[in-house]
Amino acid sequence: MGTTDILIKFGLIVIIFLISLLIAMYSTYAERKIAAFLQDRVGPNRAGPFGILQPLADGAKMFMKEEIIPTTSNGFLFIVGPSLAIMTACIGSAVIPWGETLVIGGHRIPLQVTDINVGVLYIFGVVSLGVYGIMIGGWASNNKYSLLGAIRAASQNISYEIAMGLSIIALLMTTGTLSLKEIAAQQHGWHWNIVYQPLGFLIFIVCAFAETNRAPFDLPECETELIGGYHTEYSSMKLGFYLFAEYINMFISSAVMATLYFGGYNFPYMHSLGFSENVITILGVAALFIKIFFFIFFFMWVRWTLPRFRYDQLMDLGWKTLIPLAIANIVITGIVMTFIK
Repeated sequence: MGTTDILIKFGLIVIIFLISLLIAMYSTYAERKIAAFLQDRVGPNRAGPFGILQPLADGAKMFMKEEIIPTTSNGFLFIVGPSLAIMTACIGSAVIPWGETLVIGGHRIPLQVTDINVGVLYIFGVVSLGVYGIMIGGWASNNKYSLLGAIRAASQNISYEIAMGLSIIALLMTTGTLSLKEIAAQQHGWHWNIVYQPLGFLIFIVCAFAETNRAPFDLPECETELIGGYHTEYSSMKLGFYLFAEYINMFISSAVMATLYFGGYNFPYMHSLGFSENVITILGVAALFIKIFFFIFFFMWVRWTLPRFRYDQLMDLGWKTLIPLAIANIVITGIVMTFIK
């Protein structure tokens, strides 16, 4: 790999990082507007036209608030917690194929930071690390409500990671690869995996809600029981990191679901339109982001529609419903693949 290739990869990393932060920032605005629409009210409308500068105002407020570290907390781990949460949220985008290939000045630029042949395992590894940021922050706060939130987060994420992993096994049986780039490439035209794995997708999206701590699975930060849960003692940008990590995780989860089940950057008849390679690639990137924005809207729609589960209901759903369904889906997929080639 030459210097030019390294610079191209570095530029792609920076662009994806900035896009992730921008989408996370304006997801807070979109969430407020969607909540306002569903509840028949106006929403933010003071900062800028239609309130579009509200995320900037919120960011300035976060930076200007006083930094507080409780005297009885573990100071080092208190800082490590939110840092780990935001880091693991950002590095998940490294293996996602955002498009095909751009040709600029004779250089072919694949719109993927790295194509490793175990991309799906990489995503699961990063997701499993994300819970440590919440656990460390909740424990380091030396607050019983924060500790209970951290315990809830750990048990919830472990439970739903099992069901999520099992739901992916059936998909991997049909695709025969762990590479996200190959999985996306196989879904050209209308050959989307949602057609072949509808039950697997249903299990995966439920687990995605639990993994991102989104309502109705927001038990680790349940304000009606735990004040603020694992981030009760946090203020200023440390709290901002936790909140940002949730929205970045929502963005990355949406990108993964779009890639695994809804064709990724593929759209029908993309190679029969007669456009140049670069135009097709740009249209593919646009198609992927349309799918991602739909899933982000769905995350928000569910949050402001369904009530929060009780904790015993949350665990029952994971262990007694989703895991058996995921195992049954693997068995059914194996039978279909054996008898219907």
